[in-house]
Amino acid sequence: MNLQEEVSSECPCCGEVITLLVDCSVPQQQYIEDCEVCCRPINVSVSVDNEGWPQVQLSHENE
Repeated sequence: MNLQEEVSSECPCCGEVITLLVDCSVPQQQYIEDCEVCCRPINVSVSVDNEGWPQVQLSHENE
């Protein structure tokens, strides 16, 4: 299990694929990060399963 994993997902604002670096040592986390393409803020929700693999959901900042 790596403590950090790169995860690719689609920005909910611009639709471009972005890459996030996820800290897998924290099982549940939610934070705001700016899109690397359009610079708009997005909500990032992460849950890490028992094997250490992250599941990422992205949404608009106001959702």
